[in-house]
Amino acid sequence: MTMTHKNLWMAAACTMLAGTAIAEDGNWMVRGRIINLTPSNDGGESSIGGKPYVGGDTMPELDVTYFLTDSIAFELIAATTQHKAKVNKKPTTTDLGDVWLLPPTLTAQYHWNCDNWFAKPYVGAGITYAHFYDADTPVGINSVKYDDAFGFALQAGADYKLTDNVYLNADVKKIFLSTDVTVNDTITAKANLNPVVAGIGIGYRF
Repeated sequence: MTMTHKNLWMAAACTMLAGTAIAEDGNWMVRGRIINLTPSNDGGESSIGGKPYVGGDTMPELDVTYFLTDSIAFELIAATTQHKAKVNKKPTTTDLGDVWLLPPTLTAQYHWNCDNWFAKPYVGAGITYAHFYDADTPVGINSVKYDDAFGFALQAGADYKLTDNVYLNADVKKIFLSTDVTVNDTITAKANLNPVVAGIGIGYRF
């Protein structure tokens, strides 16, 4: 057996054993991250023509993960971000003011847990519920309303063990999310946000 084949067999065996083992390092992990949420703004139209646009933001985030085993886990994240919104219609731009977004996201994860790896990578998928609140109204606009919406999330990340309980974490999510915007109760827009959420932080497992 070549060294390459041996390594592949070892990795496969490690993954199978990790998937059936009870979580040995503790069932809970709490992380604090700094995240950047950047909407992709890939599509969407308004009833006055033009394309809705929502800017990005960087904020702290808190997440809690529960490990069923060392490989199977569930993560819930909580963060809120503020975004500048507008409609780009050449040659003018309509300012829609700022809006806050609270998108709690629940993902089911699979973690690889081989001790000889530099870090423990994971992938996940789940759902997001996006709540929009405290939308302000620029001069010349009476009201701006954003509809809350459900979305679908994909996730990938890795944890690097610093001590017995402390981990360095890097994480990225792609959230598929759209919202309907109503301006002055008459003008409507469909904004396809589809944000990328990238974060780095510290976790504690217990």
